[in-house]
Amino acid sequence: MATRERKCNVVIDSCCDLPADLVESFDVGMLPFDFIMDDGEHSDDLWKSMTPHEFYERMRKDEHPTTSQIPPTILHKALVDAALSDMPTVFICFSSKLSGTFDALTMVWESLKADYPGAEIHLVDTKLASAAEGLLVIEAMRQCDRGLSAAELAAWVREARYYIHGFFTLNSLETLRRGGRIPDMAAIAGAKLDIKPILTFDLDGRLSFFGAARGRKKSIRQLVQIYEERWQEQAPRTMMVAGADCEKEQNALADHLLKSASEPAILQTSIGPVIGSHVGPDMLALIFWGSDRRERITIADRIANAVSGRFREEKEERTV
Repeated sequence: MATRERKCNVVIDSCCDLPADLVESFDVGMLPFDFIMDDGEHSDDLWKSMTPHEFYERMRKDEHPTTSQIPPTILHKALVDAALSDMPTVFICFSSKLSGTFDALTMVWESLKADYPGAEIHLVDTKLASAAEGLLVIEAMRQCDRGLSAAELAAWVREARYYIHGFFTLNSLETLRRGGRIPDMAAIAGAKLDIKPILTFDLDGRLSFFGAARGRKKSIRQLVQIYEERWQEQAPRTMMVAGADCEKEQNALADHLLKSASEPAILQTSIGPVIGSHVGPDMLALIFWGSDRRERITIADRIANAVSGRFREEKEERTV
């Protein structure tokens, strides 16, 4: 991996859902997730070997893809390669609350680090997924190119993740129901009432229900309203609009945002097959930089967090 005069190397994973050409321009390592369809196993290569339309059209025709964690053998190789390189390495990873891969990566490194006592490897849980993880990666690479050390970059990501706001709306609750993430009756009631849920990520990186709208157009307007309420003048203007094969709605959302006073720089991308397997076609996401999300939690949650030590990152994440 070339370093571009950087002070560290970076490894990301395919659940960042960024365009392939953008990831290639970053000059980083990438850990690919796998997904399984009726014709066998596929690697998430950022839509190089399958188009988003093909994937989601197959789901519309009642195909139900499944996903799996990155195999330990691949994690092992990535860690050994990093340990043997001449540079410290930062792994920027998909939320540990949505996949066991980060925990597996940590366990593999625990078993290896005694063999590589001089290696500097930082494992960072973004507590985000999909385009939210992707927006964090974009700015992290800017910081890396500015000359941050591996330790500084890891610390930067651990703090910056709380300033990423990600909201997405689904056209149907069926895929979430099938995956056991919501009760059957909730999905049935939602379909009858034309309810479009709006979800986000909580501070731990789990999916969290934010609200709902009656109908697709209202859900798009609500995404715009959320952005207008939470965007801050000093925040980076780069934002992402992502869709699961819903180009018309994706463009409509981008058009609404471009009319806002913030004059955002919008990057459009497609929801990848791993996330897409769990949310289904027509998912629409809006990702932007805003205020510290930790400031929005309730007093009761603050007390619970303090008691549980939820924010004691030294114990949660392994940095060596």
